[in-house]
Amino acid sequence: MRRVGLRLLMALVGVGLLGLYLAVGVVLVEGVALLFVGRPDPWVLVGGIVASALFFGYLSYRVGTRRLVTGLDAVELPRDRAPWLYQRLDRLRGEMSVGEPRVFVASLPAPNALAVGAGEGVVILDRDLFRILDGEELEAILAHELAHLETRDALLQTLGSSLVETASGLLFLLLFPVGLLLAGIGRVGAWLAGRRPEPFGHHLVRVHYRVSQVVVVLLLALTLALRAHSRRREIRADDRAVEVTGDPLALARALARIQRASRPRLGPLSSLYIYGQEEADTLSRLLATHPPMDDRIERLVERTERSRAAIPVR
Repeated sequence: MRRVGLRLLMALVGVGLLGLYLAVGVVLVEGVALLFVGRPDPWVLVGGIVASALFFGYLSYRVGTRRLVTGLDAVELPRDRAPWLYQRLDRLRGEMSVGEPRVFVASLPAPNALAVGAGEGVVILDRDLFRILDGEELEAILAHELAHLETRDALLQTLGSSLVETASGLLFLLLFPVGLLLAGIGRVGAWLAGRRPEPFGHHLVRVHYRVSQVVVVLLLALTLALRAHSRRREIRADDRAVEVTGDPLALARALARIQRASRPRLGPLSSLYIYGQEEADTLSRLLATHPPMDDRIERLVERTERSRAAIPVR
């Protein structure tokens, strides 16, 4: 008899909790409705969120250029210290749609180069590049970096990352209340079945974990798309550099020398460097910011061979 009474009491608790959860749900829905009294068009709302993400991404990009230069302890290279370099830079600029970028020199984790395009643009060269590359090879590297400035690749990468972060955060905010509701229904079911449920804190941790898993899947998919775009832009920058220098072998030699001189571990800056992280397994290749260096070099060598084969023999 006591057991039947206990089961009945637990069922009543379950029904009471269900009513409480429903009441809280109604209050939350009404609260959200008050925030959107005008019931804006969903597309207008989405457009506002996207515009906000792009705006803050652009602000981050503008501020980030200065912080990047400062963080790398980069020193601007005066024109009178390297007139030969600026002569080559000016010649390249005359053939490309870029402004007059500021050239900085820094001690990077490995021989490398990068370009970001706030203002007229900034090109940062590692000090060792002046030691391991000859004039034509360094000119090819400059052309590659100017190609990134020409197409504003760093800006597009930053805006894309901002959109990914916004989409992930928004999805979490949308799914978390749903997860809480399902957890509440699960607790109600336990009471109705005569079982004492786990403490609510355990359910909260589990809901957070499950919702995070869904968000991580979305984040991974969007990140893979961004990284694929990053690899394509490296190929386009290689091709553009060859187009303006007319010397694919110079860029191939430069990349090969950089590869031999370094095994970089560059972290979040990897997508900005001319040579990024490369891994062997499939997932790491999909997440890589750069195509394999050997593939890039092989493309450039094949391009040279095709050009030579196209020249008629006299």
